[in-house]
Amino acid sequence: MLYAIGDIHGFTDQLDRAFDLIAADGGKDAPIVFMGDYVDRGPNAKGVIETLMAGQAAGRPWTCLIGNHDLMFWRFVTQGIWQDRMIKSGKGWLHHRLGGNTTTMSYLPDLDLLEGIDPVTDADRAWLQPLLREAVPQAHLDWIANGPRYAERHGHLFVHAGIRPHVALPDQTEEDLVWIREGWIDNTDDHGVMVVHGHTALDFPEHRGNRINIDSGAGYGRTLVPTVLDDGQWYTLDETGRTPLTPSQLAD
Repeated sequence: MLYAIGDIHGFTDQLDRAFDLIAADGGKDAPIVFMGDYVDRGPNAKGVIETLMAGQAAGRPWTCLIGNHDLMFWRFVTQGIWQDRMIKSGKGWLHHRLGGNTTTMSYLPDLDLLEGIDPVTDADRAWLQPLLREAVPQAHLDWIANGPRYAERHGHLFVHAGIRPHVALPDQTEEDLVWIREGWIDNTDDHGVMVVHGHTALDFPEHRGNRINIDSGAGYGRTLVPTVLDDGQWYTLDETGRTPLTPSQLAD
């Protein structure tokens, strides 16, 4: 039995609820795969990372994949890079639509640094990045840098965004693993393994036959929905228990 939690995006209250549901179903020491995107948009990115790091340090069987938002955060703090070519709109990490502003304030709670700053200018970034570099513990940065980009568990492949179809797993690029949508989301091919991913926000997890998307849109104010794989069958969890997650649930 294995549990999986989609993109959390700084919402510790949603994470706590997911933990409660999983504990009620499989116990507090159940194995969990987290799909990445722990930061941005929600109010407590720092708290999410601290919770996951503490659980791992305590020996909980948790696998924490790294997502594109985690890498954007890491790149700004460590290198001052705030824009990624994969963002087609040209918006930078600190833009409120991407959510770097809330992550910044979770590490610098006593300074309303970004209040009223929109758009964030080059001058703003010049003084902000050194402050954030001092505020973010090196252990948090190392955790992101060294975290896995994919995991193979129970005959499934877990990855933040997806894979490039027809490319062998060792040849997949980090960029595709944490960013891919084009050429992936609409692909209906059998990938030789069931791929479980997040990144592309939905209202509720979906089983697409060849892949399962468990990003239920917590980063946009929707409910974080934990899932469980048990004896080859997937389920979603809520306060009433398990609900089967199968391709037949999808509307035409």
